[in-house]
Amino acid sequence: MENKEYFSSRWALLLSTLGMAIGAGNIWRFPRLAGKYGGAFLVAWIIFLILWSIPLLMVEFSLGKSTRKGPIGAFSVFLGKRYTWMGAFVAICTMAIMFYYSVVCGWALKYFASSLIGGLTDIDHEAYWNNFTGGGFQPLIFHLIALSLASVIIFKGIQKGIERANRILLPSLLILLLLGVIRSLTLPNAAAGLNYFFDINVNSFSDYHVWLEALSQSAWSTGAGWGLVLTYAVYMRKDEDVTLNSFITGFGNNSASLLAGLAIIPAIFSLTSTIPEAEKALDAGNQGLTFIVIPQLFGKVPGTRFFTTVFFLGLFFAAMSSLIAMLELSTRTFIDFGIQRKKALPLVAVITAVLGIPSTLSLEFFNNQDWVWGLGLIISGSFFAFAVIKTGVANFREKHLNISSNDLYIGTWFNWITKYVIPVESIVMMVWWFYQSIQWNPGSWWQPFHQYSMGTCLVQWGGLILILMLFNSQLYKWIKKDQAYA
Repeated sequence: MENKEYFSSRWALLLSTLGMAIGAGNIWRFPRLAGKYGGAFLVAWIIFLILWSIPLLMVEFSLGKSTRKGPIGAFSVFLGKRYTWMGAFVAICTMAIMFYYSVVCGWALKYFASSLIGGLTDIDHEAYWNNFTGGGFQPLIFHLIALSLASVIIFKGIQKGIERANRILLPSLLILLLLGVIRSLTLPNAAAGLNYFFDINVNSFSDYHVWLEALSQSAWSTGAGWGLVLTYAVYMRKDEDVTLNSFITGFGNNSASLLAGLAIIPAIFSLTSTIPEAEKALDAGNQGLTFIVIPQLFGKVPGTRFFTTVFFLGLFFAAMSSLIAMLELSTRTFIDFGIQRKKALPLVAVITAVLGIPSTLSLEFFNNQDWVWGLGLIISGSFFAFAVIKTGVANFREKHLNISSNDLYIGTWFNWITKYVIPVESIVMMVWWFYQSIQWNPGSWWQPFHQYSMGTCLVQWGGLILILMLFNSQLYKWIKKDQAYA
């Protein structure tokens, strides 16, 4: 059965891939790291856009376009039966993120609604956050609302659902970010934040934290290695470009991150009395910075309610556009097994609703899943690189990248990055994060039930990989081969 759904135009595809890439991490993680490390971080971050993200985006676009299947089907078609389990790991890793990411989307929706009615004005923001996430039913309710909204969009299909939604979400998000930038830069002493943001301290380049954090941010923020771009590429037209679209997606994502940084970092430095106080705010963590510190700071400026509402609406739009992509990947996986969209989507929605419940009730569980499957994306990215290496890097470049339908000629730099640089980056990132885990938990790094342990990653990944390898043949049989065409 031939795939009959396509994006209506190149811009519709790009809006959707940019919407996928520009998520909550652009707004709550990037400003925290850029504010902490300054201009040296920005340089390293741009370097790793070329040395990790864009090559993997090209691989994903190519696999989705050529196989017309989601991750499981793409790996089974591209590499053969033996490696089907790798595609399944990519799919399930991203699905596991979706289970708690819908909770983040619900948090943003709750805070937007509260701000809209004035519920975030003149309150103890830390107490408000703790009460909200302390095990009550509100996070569950907003998780279900966010999931329902995303499900309605996916149910309508590619052009009437995903495409139309991103035509609204992405431009709206960019407008909201620009409003935030304008307000931030017009605050007193905003120049201090700008200097901190863009100032390059040459000595910082010798700090390995700068490089590893920049690599991690690029790997997670662009969506490279998640399987999401691969899924959207299933619906590319036959003559659609791969190479230039990958560069536009990568640099477009980074541009949105810079806007988020300009909206947040100058505001933090303007509204705190000293640089140490600003640095402390940036060290509050993703959730602490977003849901406690920023509302506190916005409470110090005229128009508090308006700008807090704008911020959380932007966060909600960013999270929703990424959640839509994750939901489509999951739905596409079941479509590849021969289940129609109208039956596959309710199944995915119910699974996500149920498996998201623990993250709504426990921040400790949420943080554990974010730790485990966030790092799991490094493995997913390395699997895409392996797929290219296994089939021949030069052959892949000539067959999929340097073809008439693509706008850019890709030189041999792609061969070197894919074959050598990305595998090294994967190993270095994994070793560094595990090293940090051992430093955080010197006496319990091996415990499988510890929130941020090395042991919990190895047990959950190992269990999943073992199961997938045992059922590899069955997964291969489930893929409907007649749905694929080059």
